[in-house]
Amino acid sequence: MRAALPLLVLVLALLSCAAAQAPAQAPVVDVGNAQYQGTVSPQTNISTYLGIRYAAAPVGGLRFRAPQSPPALPGVQRAATAPPRCLQAPFGESPTNPNLESPLRARAVQPDQEDCLFLKYIGGGVASYDGGDLIVRAKNGVVVVAIQYRLGIFGNAHHRFLAGARVKADGALNAGLLDQEFALKWVQQHISKFGGDPQRVTIWGESAGAGSVLQHVVARNGRTRPPLFRAAISSSSFLPSQHPFDGAVPERIFSQVVSQTGCGGAADALACLRAADVSRLQDANVQVNRAGFYGTLVTVPVVDGDFITQRPTVALRQRRVNGEALLAVTNTHEGNGFVNQSTAGTVTAADYALRLFPDLGTANAAAVARLYAPVGAPIDQANAIMGESIFVCPSYFMLNAFPAASYKGEFAVPNGSHGEDVAFYFPSVRSPTFNNTPFIISFAGAFMDFATSLDPNRRIDSRSITPLWAPHCVAHSEMLFNRTTDGRPDIRAIATPPPLLQRCAFWESVSHLTAQ
Repeated sequence: MRAALPLLVLVLALLSCAAAQAPAQAPVVDVGNAQYQGTVSPQTNISTYLGIRYAAAPVGGLRFRAPQSPPALPGVQRAATAPPRCLQAPFGESPTNPNLESPLRARAVQPDQEDCLFLKYIGGGVASYDGGDLIVRAKNGVVVVAIQYRLGIFGNAHHRFLAGARVKADGALNAGLLDQEFALKWVQQHISKFGGDPQRVTIWGESAGAGSVLQHVVARNGRTRPPLFRAAISSSSFLPSQHPFDGAVPERIFSQVVSQTGCGGAADALACLRAADVSRLQDANVQVNRAGFYGTLVTVPVVDGDFITQRPTVALRQRRVNGEALLAVTNTHEGNGFVNQSTAGTVTAADYALRLFPDLGTANAAAVARLYAPVGAPIDQANAIMGESIFVCPSYFMLNAFPAASYKGEFAVPNGSHGEDVAFYFPSVRSPTFNNTPFIISFAGAFMDFATSLDPNRRIDSRSITPLWAPHCVAHSEMLFNRTTDGRPDIRAIATPPPLLQRCAFWESVSHLTAQ
């Protein structure tokens, strides 16, 4: 089964003072446009606020536009119900790249909504990601905020995109990223009312959420003012091809969406899309993404000249970054869940690289084949190409942009696949594959250690068994989190393998061809 991409951004705001016992009833908090009252968990004594609206509903005339301030709401709002999720977009399923000519499929029933710009929660959480786990891990030293943002063709960040020159002229490019930025500004303005310190905010994402972290690190050419966060945590960062907004790929996708929604003959295609029924747009959203190359996302950020001013690899190489420090963790086998394993008997490294990055060229594809020949069988090479080019190497590019204040970890507990680390952060929801208390304290605790002090060596829980964790700039230092064959924690310092550094240097050298 192909691995999922949880779309989660957590904002960790440190408490301004020592955390007090939560009251029996959550206080009413005034956030300007409305007053909200949350709930208190009798089990953890953690106050939780669900579904706070941080922006106006992006519907009708606000569809495909930048987020706007939310309307005033009378009375006290009961923040006790999880908000609807944003409309989702699936993975690509095509053996070629790109392929946007498939007929429409039957539409699945969608419980999600276009009106979804809410903070999923402040405090404890619901469903797949319970912020209470993080608060307990930090011994009440953090406030946790989970942000929802537009996805697919309704927005345009990872898994969230409608681009093209016409959108820029009469809308907002990278609307999903702008939603996130708008929410981060909300945090700066209001988090102190929930006990947080706006000067000490850490953003954290996993997978596509980590891709969003990368985008905010390089946002506005690394000069976001005032600063919205002081540190970033990236779990399995994600950097797919990111084209100029008016390039051939975004324009082709825009035209495909226009055609599939019946707006092809309209004098003003964007106005027609704004007036279109949301179910018709969601049909196009699903189809456009399914038609992408297997395991990839079609609807991803673009270089818009404003929020994202240049390709991320260029910005990172120039160290034009927001934030003071970075913790980046990758998994040993990031790519396996995004490669069609049924092609094991036919796939080759060169052909796979060209299908993943069509502009790479045959000479560079041959270079890929030579670099990945020692990795193993052809399917293992394809897995590594996907995992390293999209997830692992971009993490190293980020680390190099914070030379004096970055830490690297590797999650290797078998199978070490993409997403297997998530259960260790949120064990109340999912059982970790290695349910060992010292390991969980050490691995999951490192994230809270870094968020609270910018240094994973300053331990909140003295039971951590992690040895001294050197910055990545010291001899390419990393911390390995694994287990032994007899079931004991295996946590130790390692150095990044030179062959991996060589392969990442190659991907950076061809990033103008991979559009990264």
